[in-house]
Amino acid sequence: MTSMTGRRDIGSMSAFLAAILFAASASAADLKIGLRADPDALDPATGGSVAGRVIFAALCDKLIDTTPEGTFQPQLATSWSWSPDSLTLTLKLRDHVVFHDGQPMDAAAVKVNLDRYRTDPISRRKTELKPVASVDVVDPLTVAIKLSQAYAPLVSVLADRAGMIMSPAALARDSANIGAHPVCAGPFQFVERVSQDHITLKRFDQYWNKDAISLDSVTYRMIPDDAVRLLSLRSGDLDLIERLSPSDVAAIKDDKDVKAIQGPSIAFDVISINIAHGESADNPLGKNAKVRQALELSIDRGAISEVVYEGLFPPANQTEPVGAPYYDPTHALKGRDVARAKTLLAEAGVTSPSFTLSVANSPTLAQVGQMIQVMAAEAGFDVKIQSLESSTLAANSDAGKYQASMAIWSGRPDPDGNISPWVACDGFLNWGRYCNPELDKLLAQARQITDEKERAKLYAQSVGIYLTDVPFIPLYHYKSIWAARSNVDGFVPYPDGLIRLQGVKKS
Repeated sequence: MTSMTGRRDIGSMSAFLAAILFAASASAADLKIGLRADPDALDPATGGSVAGRVIFAALCDKLIDTTPEGTFQPQLATSWSWSPDSLTLTLKLRDHVVFHDGQPMDAAAVKVNLDRYRTDPISRRKTELKPVASVDVVDPLTVAIKLSQAYAPLVSVLADRAGMIMSPAALARDSANIGAHPVCAGPFQFVERVSQDHITLKRFDQYWNKDAISLDSVTYRMIPDDAVRLLSLRSGDLDLIERLSPSDVAAIKDDKDVKAIQGPSIAFDVISINIAHGESADNPLGKNAKVRQALELSIDRGAISEVVYEGLFPPANQTEPVGAPYYDPTHALKGRDVARAKTLLAEAGVTSPSFTLSVANSPTLAQVGQMIQVMAAEAGFDVKIQSLESSTLAANSDAGKYQASMAIWSGRPDPDGNISPWVACDGFLNWGRYCNPELDKLLAQARQITDEKERAKLYAQSVGIYLTDVPFIPLYHYKSIWAARSNVDGFVPYPDGLIRLQGVKKS
C-alpha cells in the first residue's frame, strides 16, 4: 500500500516532470533567428531592405509565391491567367482567409492594397506597378488587373512586396505608420519590435495554412557580426542564423549540435555610385564615366571571393548569374586591369580621385571594403571607408547622402527585377539618379515581351549600356548558406534567400 506521503511524493514528481515537459514544449515552439541587419519599416509600400523581406516571409503572405526551384506557386491567389492580348491578369483568391485583425482577405482588400502601392506618395512600389491602369473587383474572390501596356514581370512583382496584402481596416486607421504595427494575413502576427535588438511574432491561429506551422512564436535578433551570430547559435541562444560566413562552413563541420544548410541564390552585391543625386555626386567618380570604368577595372572580384568567401561566391559583372537564361555571354567578365584603369584616369584628366565608400557594419563587408580600398589605390584612387548600420546606410543612400555605397540585392525571378530597380530612371534603388533614355527604352521594350529569346536580345543591349556608363558595379553572386541547431528540421532553402517557416519544426 502506498502511504499518503508516497502519494504526495509521486504527485510532486509527476507535477515536476509535467513542468519540465511543458517547458521543453514551450521552448521547442519558440524559434530564435539571428539576422545580420535590422529591417527598415515593416510596410511593404516603403520597405527596401533584405532583412525586411525576411520578416515579411513570416508576417505577410503574398498573392503569389516562388518555389525552391525559382518558379511561381499560389499563395493568397490560387490561380492567375492572362487575357489573349496580355493586358489583363485575372487572379482567383483563396477563400476563408482572414487578416490578423479578423477582417476578411478578399478582392476588395486586394484592390485597396494594390491601389495604395500604385498611388500613395510614400510608396516605393509605384515603379513596379506603373503599367497597371486599374484594379477591378470582379467578385469577392476575383480580381482583374488591367494594364496600359503588356508587362511580363507582373507575376514576379506580385510574388514580392507589391503582392503583400495588408488589412484595409488597419490601413484606414493609420496608413502612413502601418509599419510600426503591420497587420497582414501571414502565418505569424506582429507582437513587438525593439530597434536594433529584436522583432517578435506569434503564431496566428486563424492562418489559412495553419497545419504547416508548428511554431508558437519566432523572435528575430539583429546581430551584424557574423562571428557573434555563429557563437550565439553554437551556444544555443539562437536556433537558426542567416548568411553563415563561407569560412565558417568547415569550422562547424564536426560540431554535432549545429549544421550548415546550403542552397542556390539569385542575390548579388553591387557598388551603387551617386551620379546626379545632390551635392554628394559632385566629384570625379560621379561626374565621369571613365573614372567609374577605371574603378571597375581596378577591382579583382575573384580575389575578393577567394579571400572573403572561400571562393564560393562567383564573380559577376552583370545582374544575372553566369548560365542564367538572361545572362549575356558577349559581355563576360574580363577581370582586373590596373594598367587600363590608370590609362582611363589619365584620359579623364583626373589625378588621385577621392571618394567615400559606405559599407554595412559587418566584419565581412568591412573586409570587402578594405580589399576594394587597397585594390583601387593601386590604380590611383583614394578610397575612404565609412561603416554604417544597415538601415542608416540604406536611408543615406536613398537620400543621396553618399558617393558610393555597397549593397546586397536579394534577386528576383524575372530579370527586370534585377536590373530596372538599379538603373531605370525611376528605379526605386536608383539612389544615384542615373538616367539614360536609351537604356530606359530597352528595358520598357523588354517588359512587354514574353518571348525569352527576344527579351534576352534586349537585355544584352542593356548590359552593354550599363557596363559603359557604370552607374553601379556588380561584384559577385551569392551562395545561400544558413546554419541551424541540430534539433531544427524542415527548413528548405529558396533561391531568394528568405526564411519560410512553413514546415519548420524544433524538437
